[in-house]
Amino acid sequence: MHTRSTPFTLSTWQGGEKGTLRRTGWQGRSAEWGEITVASLPHALDNVRATEVTGGRIPRGVFESRGLQVMITERPTLNGATLRIGDAVVYLKRNRWGATHRGRALHLQHAGDRYRLWAVNRREYVLMREADNQDRGVTVKVKEAGIAKWKRVDVSVTGRALGADIALALVFAGVDRSVLTRRGAVRAGLSRVFHVAADSALG
Repeated sequence: MHTRSTPFTLSTWQGGEKGTLRRTGWQGRSAEWGEITVASLPHALDNVRATEVTGGRIPRGVFESRGLQVMITERPTLNGATLRIGDAVVYLKRNRWGATHRGRALHLQHAGDRYRLWAVNRREYVLMREADNQDRGVTVKVKEAGIAKWKRVDVSVTGRALGADIALALVFAGVDRSVLTRRGAVRAGLSRVFHVAADSALG
């Protein structure tokens, strides 16, 4: 059901039993969507990282990435990624060479709806569900603020949202989104050039 959503905030969170790998992420409550948690999932393999979002009135979302690139980060990355909302696979596509933030946007498709996610800067991003003949679409803005244990994620929604919209937007609070920024895209491009040169030298 399409719902108007008031702004809400998630705070830093840790979970799990003492002596085990602690789950970290964000947790808070929305008046419309209930308790929401964005948390890292324990990884059995060094080259796998995953994050999930769960909530009382939103479908479960799991973002996972595999590959050598995740061995140097605690969060999953946009490379080698798969995303599921409920039982459905979300299709992901982006232009690595885009010149602007919107040009580098991540394009998503879920349940017949099309989305774009772009970075405003390294701490803020926007998810937009595109309008169609039946709906005007929705925009979810997510911004990290604060420092240390006072870090938080502020969420605001424009338009009438679905639970899937909220799940899609918030799962990315636990993902390394740096390649969507200009600086991150440059670093990623230099890294690709370096690895191609290294492979050629070894070959």
